[in-house]
Amino acid sequence: MDMKTALFFLILAVNADVSAETAGTALPAVGAIGRVGCRDNPAITQRLFITRPGVYENFLVDGRWVDRNLVKINSDDVILRDCEIRNGRHNAVTVYAKNVLIENCKIHHLLAGTFDDQDDAHGITGQPENLVIRNCEIYYVSGDAIQFDPDRSPWDNVLVENCTFWTGPLPEAAAGFLRGQRPGENAVDTKQLESNPRSRMTIRNCLMHGWGDGQISTQAAMNLKDHVQVEVAGCVLADNEICFRLRGDTGERGGALVSIRDCAVYRSKVAVRMEDGIENLQILRLGIGEGIEQKYRSVAGEPRGYVNQGEFTPPAYPQAVRFGVREGMR
Repeated sequence: MDMKTALFFLILAVNADVSAETAGTALPAVGAIGRVGCRDNPAITQRLFITRPGVYENFLVDGRWVDRNLVKINSDDVILRDCEIRNGRHNAVTVYAKNVLIENCKIHHLLAGTFDDQDDAHGITGQPENLVIRNCEIYYVSGDAIQFDPDRSPWDNVLVENCTFWTGPLPEAAAGFLRGQRPGENAVDTKQLESNPRSRMTIRNCLMHGWGDGQISTQAAMNLKDHVQVEVAGCVLADNEICFRLRGDTGERGGALVSIRDCAVYRSKVAVRMEDGIENLQILRLGIGEGIEQKYRSVAGEPRGYVNQGEFTPPAYPQAVRFGVREGMR
C-alpha cells in the first residue's frame, strides 16, 4: 500500500471513530445508523459523472427511469456522501477507480427488465481498488445490492460496513414491475476469474433481509463465489431463502475463501449452503436464531478443510440489531 492510499484509509478510520462516538447509544450497532440520504436542499440531477478527485455530497440523483448508469466514478480519491440515487433501469453507482468512499447514501428503485424477464440493475458495482461503502441503504434493485465485478475483471480491497441491504414487495408499480412483486437477486455477489489476482472484501456489522421469493431461484443474502477472499463479521441476516451461499472451485472462476465470525441468522430456509467442495471455510461463533429451517446444507461435494466452532443461540433479532450480535446477549 503506497503512502497516499495509507493516508486515505487513515482518514476513513478517523471519520469512523468520530461517527461512532457521536452516534450515541440510541442508534443500532448493525446496519445503517443515523441519517442516510440527502440533507436539506440537495442539488438535483438526472445523472452524475465524477472525473476529478474531491468530495461530492448532497446530490439527489433521480434517473427518471433512464437506461444508463446513474453515477459513474472514474477518478481516484473521491468521496460520495449524503446522496440519494433512485429510479433507473441500470446500475446506480459504478466505480472504476482507487481510493473511493461511498457514505450515508440511499440507493433504491433500480429496475431493469420485468419481474418475469429478469435483468441486472445493481446498487453499487464496477472494478474498484480500495473502496469503502459505509452507512448506506440499498433496496428494490433487480440485480444485487452490491456486485464486483460483472465482467470478472480485477478488483480488490473492498470494505462494506454498517450498511442495510434489503428487498421486499414493491409498494407501488414501477418501471414495468407490478405492485407486490419482489425485485432482486442477492444482497452481495462476488465474481472473479482464477487467472486474475484474488479479490478481497470485508463485510462487517451489516444487516441483510428479504432476499427470497424474488426473481431468481437459489436466492441468497450473500452469494460468495469465484476467486475471492471474503471476511464477514458482526452481521445479521434474516428472512432470506439462504443467508450464506458459499461456493467452491468451479473451474476457470476458482473458488471462494470465506471466514464468518460473530454473525447471526433468523427466519430463513437455509443458514449456510456450502457448494462445490468449498475449501478452508471457517465459521466461528455463528448464532442460529429462531425460524431457521435448515442450519447447514452441502451441495455438489462436501466442504474440505472446514472449521465450524462456537455455534450459539443469539439474542432476539431486535436485540442483535440494536446492540450487536455478541453485546445483545449481555
